[in-house]
Order: sequence, then C-alpha cells, then structure tokens
Amino acid sequence: MSWSGWGDPAKARELPEPVLALLRDLLGVRAPGTPAAALEEVALPPVALPEPVLGALAKVVGEPYVRTGHEERVRHTRGKSTPDLLRMRAGDGSAAPDAVVLPGSHEEVAELLRVCSRERVAVVPFGGGTSVVGGLAPDRAGFAGVIALDLGRLDRLISVDEESMVAAFEPGVRAPDAERLLAARGLTLGHFPQSFEYATLGGFAAARSSGQASAGYGRFDDMVVGLTLATPAGTLELGRAPKSAAGPDLRQLVLGSEGAFGVITSLRLRVRRAPAERRYEGWRFASFAAGSAAVRALAQEGPLPTVLRLSDETETMIGLAKPDEIGSGPSNGAGGSGAAGGSADSSGAAGSGCLLVAGYEGVRVGSRHAAASAVLARMGGEPLGPEPGQAWERGRFSAPYLRDSLLAAGATVETLETAGFWASLPRLYDAVRLALLGALGSPLVMCHISHVYETGASLYFTVVTPQDADPVAQWERAKAAVNAAVVEAGGTITHHHGVGRDHLDAYAREIGPVGAGVLRAVKAELDPAGILNPGVLVPRA
Repeated sequence: MSWSGWGDPAKARELPEPVLALLRDLLGVRAPGTPAAALEEVALPPVALPEPVLGALAKVVGEPYVRTGHEERVRHTRGKSTPDLLRMRAGDGSAAPDAVVLPGSHEEVAELLRVCSRERVAVVPFGGGTSVVGGLAPDRAGFAGVIALDLGRLDRLISVDEESMVAAFEPGVRAPDAERLLAARGLTLGHFPQSFEYATLGGFAAARSSGQASAGYGRFDDMVVGLTLATPAGTLELGRAPKSAAGPDLRQLVLGSEGAFGVITSLRLRVRRAPAERRYEGWRFASFAAGSAAVRALAQEGPLPTVLRLSDETETMIGLAKPDEIGSGPSNGAGGSGAAGGSADSSGAAGSGCLLVAGYEGVRVGSRHAAASAVLARMGGEPLGPEPGQAWERGRFSAPYLRDSLLAAGATVETLETAGFWASLPRLYDAVRLALLGALGSPLVMCHISHVYETGASLYFTVVTPQDADPVAQWERAKAAVNAAVVEAGGTITHHHGVGRDHLDAYAREIGPVGAGVLRAVKAELDPAGILNPGVLVPRA
C-alpha cells in the first residue's frame, strides 16, 4: 500500500488535461509549488525507546518482529485522511512510532501490553492503516515512546461452523483474504466498504465499520457474535450466544473502541451463503428530496435491495458514482467531454436529477427486484437499466485513487459522513453544506445516501476545494465548522468512520459529560496506565 496515498501505487493515474482545465476554470485549482516528498526524504524523530525496552519487546515476539527501520516507521505513520496524506506528502513524519512490533499470538499481545504498561510505552494497534479520522496518531506526552502494534501476523481463519453459520478469524486477516477463504466454502461476509482492498477484520470491528452492501448484509457490528480482547488488565472473552439478557452486551463496548480499551485478537463472525445471483441497476429521480422519499419507502415498507445508494444533484452531475470513468472521455458516443462527468451517456446515468443505484444479491433476486422496482416507480423513479449500477459496482473501490490524483493537482479533497433520523435529514444535509461553504468559500460539495434504516439514514459528503498556502490548517478549519454544524443539527458525529482524534471534541458534546465519564471509567479499568491509543476516542476530563 502506498505510504503517502491510497492503495496500489501502480493504479495511480494522472488527471487528463480536460479535467485539470476544469479544475482551474471552475474552482481556481493550481498545482502545488513543491513536489511531494520521496519516502527517504520523510523526516522522522529519533527512536526514543531505550535499548533495554526494545530488548524486552523483542524477548516477547522475537527480534525479527521489532523493527525500527526508516521505511517501516514511515509506513506505520498516520492513516489515510486528507490531512494525514498532506503531511506525509510534505515529508512530515513527526507522528511516526519509535518501533513497529508484530506479535504472532494472543499470548504475545497480552504480554506486550504488560511490558508496555510497565515501561510507559504507548501502543497503537495497527491493521490496514486505513483510518481517516486521525486514529493512528497518539498523544506522546508522558510516555517513554510509541509502538505500532501491527497485527499482520495474526492472519488465520481459525474455524468455520456451517451449522451455526459462524466463522472465527484472527484480526489481521485482510478483507479480500477473508472473502477468498470463505468463498472456498461457498460463504461470504458481505462486507464491502470502500477500504475493502486493504482494511482488516479487526479494523472493521474496532471502527464499527459499515459496508456498501449494508442494506442487505448489515453493518460489521451486526456480524460480530463473539470476540477476544487482550487488555493490560487481562483478557475478555465475549459472546456465548447470539443474543443474551445477561446484562449489557459488552461486545458493543468493544466494537467501535478504536484500540483504546484493548486489542482484539480473535473475532467470531456471522457469515452468509455466497450469492447465486447479482443484479445491479440505476434509477433517476427528479430531486434529492424525491429520491430520499423513495429510499425511505423501501427502508420502511421493503423489500430492501442489498445495495441502495442515492446521489444528490451535484454528485450525479459530476459522475462520482462512477469514479473510475471520470475524465475517461465521452462514453457510449455521447457528445462532449467526459471530464466534467456531467454529459449524459446513452443509459441516462448522468445529467439532471439524482442517480439511485440498487443492487440485489442472494436468493429470490427476481421477486425482490420486482417488488422494490414497483415501489421506486410509484415514488416517481425512472428506470435507467443495468449500466449505471454495473458501472458503480466496477468502480466501487476507485474513489480514493481519484483523491490522490486531485491532491497532486492542488485540490484538497476529503469526505465527511453523518447520520440522522429521516425527519431531521434535510436539516442535517443543509447544515453540513452551509458549514463547508462558509469555511471554504466556493467548494464543490457532493453528497449521497448509502446506508438506510427504517428510522433514518447516513449522509456521505465529498468536498473539493483549491489548496491554500496551508492546506492542513485550511481543512482543519472546515472540519471544525462541520463538526459543530452536525452536533447543532442533531446528527451523529460519525456513522462509520469512527471518532479518532478528528471527532473527539464533537463526540464529547454528543454523549455529554456523563457518557464521557463512563468511557473514562472503562478506560481506567481496562488500561490503568493509559497506554492504549492515548488521545483517541476517550474525551478528556
């Protein structure tokens, strides 16, 4: 994975001149004055951990698995938010860990936590490194040093119980490997977030992830039926049955805890039969409000497609539902350049109105499709055929690569997401857009609904704006404005990206002082020395 961008460097691409011209003319984007730093140019602080401490860590995992080399430290610095990438491209490695440590078992994780508690070493659990909320940059103050606890060696499928439809995995299994291992048995998790190609199962659980097919398969926290957590205070084994009335469900305390309470060392996950049939298509609605009403009808009346995604007018015009085709030129013989993504192709997938993508997987696809299509047509939808849905499916993991290209061209590109009840969703949508316009002037702001429930839905925003002289500070101002607007409008500060550091202050407002006190009490009980991902998730007193 690229250390200063997303994914496979071989898939990176330069923007074609028509797109660059559009960015210059529409937004005033100009190329950065200095080129991005090379990996060897990234400035790292000296290793702070004394040799005796490094030796104690090596005694637990073996000397080959305690690494302090320049490249290892760079590749475990920060995550993949736009500010993270801007800092790395500028050669700023100030948040680098002192060492990267790779345990090979639950017992080694538990012993490492004991050593680090004794020696006052901060521990950042590291899976795929895909955090976009500052979740991998801990507070250093008061600690002898920081290690990245890379869980990549914990990468086994432990067992499959096909009678109960439960599979047990170690946390370092990457999502594509999990699907490959399950597919050999005719099974699937059905969890396909945009980070799918690089994220790990442990990371999904720690961040309370939602996949693009959540309407059909559920969120990742719906899939977790049991887990093992190593903490400095001891081991938690959770999940004796699918559901229980034996007190509060402590699994839910671990899910979304972002490594602040412990390190997940195994997961027991609900699996499904691999779908025998897949069907994707597009619909057009006259407005975002009309499309939202149709999506709400499906969520409340059924049947829900497996994938259900509605782009607003701007996202539809730009063509962001097909990111791998933006800038690829005219499609299907349509006139005009594909650079703007706004020229309607022969399927009608772009242009005016709003694009809805619906996907159906599994059994009874035909009957579910027919029933859902009747609802969409009744609510004013115009069917566009299979091409828009298939194009979205082909490019569903491509958008982060487009972000890298835009960053290199001098545009700041970032995403924001929230969720609210249906009645408050229009207010929340307007509040976020106004906050971005107020903070950034005239940015390009796009939005889609991609996770729906009977009572509400998520809103996922993408914003593009020219970089100013200090693009990190520029974005931090915008992010602060949006966080305040989300809280004021009654939304949650995050639906599926997590809290990290970027959402911490707003999260404290969302849960209030009593809720914050509960989290601090849990932290004190499980991690008395406070070594686990300090500064992340848990509000300050």
